[in-house]
Amino acid sequence: MNRTLLSFAAVAVLAGACVVQAVYIVDNRGNWPATWPKELEPLRTQARTLRGPVVEEMAYEIRFNDRAQFQSAWPHLLSLKSNKAPIFLERGPYTALGGNLKAGVVVHTPPIGADKRMTPETPIPGQSNPGATWMNTTYIVLIVDGDVIDLNHTHLPPDTPIIDERDVQPPRGAPPAPQTRPSTAAPASASPAGR
Repeated sequence: MNRTLLSFAAVAVLAGACVVQAVYIVDNRGNWPATWPKELEPLRTQARTLRGPVVEEMAYEIRFNDRAQFQSAWPHLLSLKSNKAPIFLERGPYTALGGNLKAGVVVHTPPIGADKRMTPETPIPGQSNPGATWMNTTYIVLIVDGDVIDLNHTHLPPDTPIIDERDVQPPRGAPPAPQTRPSTAAPASASPAGR
């Protein structure tokens, strides 16, 4: 009987581990809408599309290995951002979405099928978590490596909140959690790029 109970416990633990790993549905290609700027089309092959985790949201992770390519794409990526939505700054390598992104951009979009009349692209008041606050908007996470993506060479719009998470460390032993960022927004004029 103890062996049977132990076997069931082992199966339950393994099944739980599989569920945790299956938080996002991942496609190793940028499957963003055809309505995005045509200048971003060549980036589809160096991107990943993530669907999930709890509500059905889309995140598009685009890796860059070349500063000129990033600089060329940056204005078009900025055009995707919702009005007044922030840019989060993260230090590479960025592993929060299960990858290992040294330098790049993650574009988070509102929940799939959200009715903009009922859930407009505005912040949700009263949230202590910036990811939850901005979940109804399209916001950008900029993965800064200091080489390919260098804030001294990257224009951060002056009317955009910048949430600098590059020095925030999770508690020891805690897994990275992209939706639990305890931070405060710094005005763009106080960003590390000197804006």
